[in-house]
Amino acid sequence: MGYAAGLKPNEREGEGILYKMPPKMNDGFFRVAAATPAIRVADCQSNKYAILDLMRQCVKRGVGAVAFPELCLTGYTCGDLFRDRTLISAAETALSEILEQSRDMDLLAVIGLPVPYGADLYNAAAVICRGKLLGLAAKSSIPNYSEFYEARHFTPAPEYQEIRFCGETVPLGNSLIFRCNNMPELVAGVEICEDLWIPDPPSSRLAQYGATLLLNPSASDEVIGKAQYRRSLVMGQSARLLAAYVYADAGEGESSTDFVFAGHDIISENGTLLAEAAPFTTGLTVADVDLQRMVQERLRTTSWKNAGQAHEIRFTMEIPSIRIERKFPPLPFVPADAKDLSERCEMILNMQANGLKTRLKHTGLKYAVIGVSGGLDSTLALIVTVRAFDLLHLDRKGIVAVTMPGFGTTGRTKSNAQRLSELFGVTLKEIPIGASVTQHFKDIGHDPEIHDVTYENSQARERTQILMDLSNQYGGLVIGTGDLSELALGWATFNGDHMSMYGVNGSIPKTLVRHLVHHAAVKTGGELCDLLKDVLDTPVSPELLPPVDGMIAQKTENIVGPYELHDFFLYYMLRFGFTPTKIFHMAQSAFAGTYDDATIKKWMTIFYRRFFAQQFKRSCLPDGPKVGSVTLSPRGDWRMPSDASARLWLSEIEAL
Repeated sequence: MGYAAGLKPNEREGEGILYKMPPKMNDGFFRVAAATPAIRVADCQSNKYAILDLMRQCVKRGVGAVAFPELCLTGYTCGDLFRDRTLISAAETALSEILEQSRDMDLLAVIGLPVPYGADLYNAAAVICRGKLLGLAAKSSIPNYSEFYEARHFTPAPEYQEIRFCGETVPLGNSLIFRCNNMPELVAGVEICEDLWIPDPPSSRLAQYGATLLLNPSASDEVIGKAQYRRSLVMGQSARLLAAYVYADAGEGESSTDFVFAGHDIISENGTLLAEAAPFTTGLTVADVDLQRMVQERLRTTSWKNAGQAHEIRFTMEIPSIRIERKFPPLPFVPADAKDLSERCEMILNMQANGLKTRLKHTGLKYAVIGVSGGLDSTLALIVTVRAFDLLHLDRKGIVAVTMPGFGTTGRTKSNAQRLSELFGVTLKEIPIGASVTQHFKDIGHDPEIHDVTYENSQARERTQILMDLSNQYGGLVIGTGDLSELALGWATFNGDHMSMYGVNGSIPKTLVRHLVHHAAVKTGGELCDLLKDVLDTPVSPELLPPVDGMIAQKTENIVGPYELHDFFLYYMLRFGFTPTKIFHMAQSAFAGTYDDATIKKWMTIFYRRFFAQQFKRSCLPDGPKVGSVTLSPRGDWRMPSDASARLWLSEIEAL
């Protein structure tokens, strides 16, 4: 890769701005590979060279762990040759030579081969690192149906025993885990092919023993429809076990006497497919897995219990520092696929509407009062309220939409609020707040020319007072409009727009609000669609400061920062408990070419400072439906003292 003149290897240029490439790092990330060598059946020496070649490629690419296919040193399709001592001895010799030639490789490798012990022959996988044979993981489930007749040659794995192999005394069994001294999150477990396909896979127990990385040397022949099922098995098991799963499949060179192997290598992390080999290809399938995330998920999920003590083998290797190749979506709350996004938006709107429906039904109220500003959040809340009323077969005129123009209201937002109310067929009330707030300034002795926090919050609280009093007058609920991003930043006036009787948007981040409104626009069509799209084009603003030349002067993202950055920080902080350093590195990758390091660091500092300082507002939130995995309800997912110090987090950011 070439670099522009004057640039360092970790820098690149874009749109006149110098961006640093994400540094080489770990942060809990670990590069893994599934390897499918082109083999020759029963030619252990040839297979040895093919395996060593791929191991060297792994080292060059920063891979820390690699799984090879089942019985790859001999070939899976040797048939009755597995009864021949010549083949079995040749496999052991080939493994010894691999050990000798890999002494300087910082690589955990899992290599399939037959292992004899007394009168038994095991379908096993050697787990090796830096020239040392750490252990032999043996296959538990020996298939003997359809095209498989492994029971003709192999014995099911014992739980644990020690044997002499390759000149060493090593453990053999199906309950071995391999723990890295240099990286606490790296704990590997091995199961072999059919083991995954049974009702109670060994990997379930290995994960409960602590394994975060599961490796499966496999020889799964290809038949129509099997690839989809195999993929779903791997993804489902990785999700169920909160683990990374590497599935290495046999491919080119296996005998085609009765079947064909496609080399269907798969890497999945917690249910997400990270990498997959194209059919009938050889070589490496590589992905960066986040083992720290797996540990954090298990810490968070209190129903996850360790199963007790396994047979643990410790090993030491230098963990490769890697420049993460994995892509991080800049909008983690928003599905990238258009179909998935549409389905997600429809489901969320239904969840919000049904939450409000249940509250209205329980209280027996037939009115809802909502402040409409012509902005995104109040528009979404209005859409949801209309849906809830329709579900209850209530007259939409029972929705009282109140526009309360103040000192910062622009003609565009006021007009949009009025027109939205008309098109949705709800009751519209306009109550200007200028006179009442001006009187309030006189009462408390505040100069209205001083546009400070008192100037702004007085307007917000006046609006909330109006809504609350109207709710008493009508006998209805005040619908809250504030979203998750605003709650995280504390971008709400305490006992102003912060307060309502039911907050429908409290679990919706700002970056998702846009897509929900857009989804509603597309579904409605016509004039309402055009109007909703104009709302989407309006700058985000509380409109508490006077406009300039009729245009919005107070733009939220100019003050607190871009919501796409804050939602990114929020997601990885709350969902996984990641450190600022790790989130910063991920943001560098996700927003490369959009924000430079200084900008990311600036807004990250603002985010953490505000998040800690504003907890007191979140400690007394109104009720509202949980929609996603990240939420800040003090009664549910986030319980934090209001007087916690942010010093640790801010110091870490300062050191970046």
